Amino acid sequence: MGVMLGVLVLVVVMAIYAGLERDVKSRLLGFTPHILLQHLGPGPAPAWQDTAAITKKLPQIRSASAYVEDNVILDVNSQQSPVSFWGVDTTDANQVAGITRMLDLKNHPTSSADLGIDDRVIISSVLIDNYRKSGVPLDVGDTIRLYSTRNFEEVMRAYKATERPPIRESYADEWRTATQTLRQAWTASGEKFILPAKAYREVYSALDAIRMEAIRQPERDLIETLLKAMDRSEGPTAEETFIFDAEAKASTEDAITQLQTTDAEKMDGDTLKGLKVLVLPKEVTIIGIYQASQMTVTPGLFLPLPLAQDLAGLGDAVQGIALRMDDPYQAEQAAAMASKTLGPDWSLLTWGQRYQDFFALINQQRVMMYFALSFIVLVSAFSMMAVMFTVTLQKRREIGVMKALGAAPNQIVRVFLYQGMILGVLGAILGVGLGRLVIHFRGPIQLVFRSLGFDPFAANFTGFTVLPAYNDPVEQVIIAFMAFVLCSLAALVPAFFAARSDAAKSLRNL
Repeated sequence: MGVMLGVLVLVVVMAIYAGLERDVKSRLLGFTPHILLQHLGPGPAPAWQDTAAITKKLPQIRSASAYVEDNVILDVNSQQSPVSFWGVDTTDANQVAGITRMLDLKNHPTSSADLGIDDRVIISSVLIDNYRKSGVPLDVGDTIRLYSTRNFEEVMRAYKATERPPIRESYADEWRTATQTLRQAWTASGEKFILPAKAYREVYSALDAIRMEAIRQPERDLIETLLKAMDRSEGPTAEETFIFDAEAKASTEDAITQLQTTDAEKMDGDTLKGLKVLVLPKEVTIIGIYQASQMTVTPGLFLPLPLAQDLAGLGDAVQGIALRMDDPYQAEQAAAMASKTLGPDWSLLTWGQRYQDFFALINQQRVMMYFALSFIVLVSAFSMMAVMFTVTLQKRREIGVMKALGAAPNQIVRVFLYQGMILGVLGAILGVGLGRLVIHFRGPIQLVFRSLGFDPFAANFTGFTVLPAYNDPVEQVIIAFMAFVLCSLAALVPAFFAARSDAAKSLRNL
């Protein structure tokens, strides 16, 4: 019984861990990139559509779509919380199908993955539960607000700019030098105007340096207009000069005149009015709720790609390219091939590398459970050894008779060894059989526990109404063999002492 229970517990727990790992990987692979391409240069990925078209031609690559991941502030009835989001390319049928499989249709039957390109979202069941605990029920069809965290930087920059005087005062020396140099260095040549290269470069550098500072946006726009007018010049010529036409010269003088007469209060008013576009939230509708798990790394929200790009401040750009494969377990080989094709400007990250720490934690937990639960079988083996020691004492007279009749020590050893082996075989077979039976009926067993008010595997934590499980025949054979070996070894020790007993002393006690 002890061996059987030890094997049963090991079989059940290891099967559940294997099932959890397989189900978690299945969920992750339903929406996460099997291979993520990210450009190594500054800023978003340039011309990502061209790179995606190249990668689609590679072997094993099923699709290549835009990748956007960021975070927002979720506001529901003035209760805010930071959440992460993923952009979903709704033209990628495989990605949409993966999210559809995650929907919690049992508790929210009207959930849908039809994001389209509108302001719709699919929200995590964990977020739903958290808001309900706070007294704010959410369901499919409700409207929520999203504040982009990327906008806060723009708002802070704009407010800081309003605290400074105009550039003609805050950068008085640079401004005075640049404008005086520009006005005094002009030389008329027919309908053209000539500016020495030295003066041109001094003015251009000074104005560009001011443009890069934390100044008001209207002033930045005027400086950019002035610099663009200077860019339209011809030069430098062989005489180290730049040649301007009348229109370019008029544009530079007009920009300087406007910068000399800007009204700080008016510019601040225009700036603060413009912040309304940044500060106002996006109102979106919940069209689906997916079953999330505390054991799985999943985002709080799934958004259509255009909305995700908008909230991440990317415009039409993306953060990377998500590659999906026919067999995601071949991602390492596919990544190596793609790396040779794309060159050193792109980094490739497989799903295994991205979630390496997460899966290492699961594997470590499995090893710890192996280690802890193996002690049940070990204790059973020690109990068997103690019982068999008792048997050797109880049967010392029989052992003496056998030895007196000519039984060899190895024959005595085999008697006890066979007993231990038989117990090990029976305990292992019964343990594996009952373990598989428990796994098969784990759903009704969970219902019994829940009816008693005890649910060690709550669905809102694990994300599974019925615990997933996977029977690994090889693993279960190893567990059974380990139990058999331990029982056989446990029988050897009392068998050794029985074989060494003195037949004469044993017979005197008859």
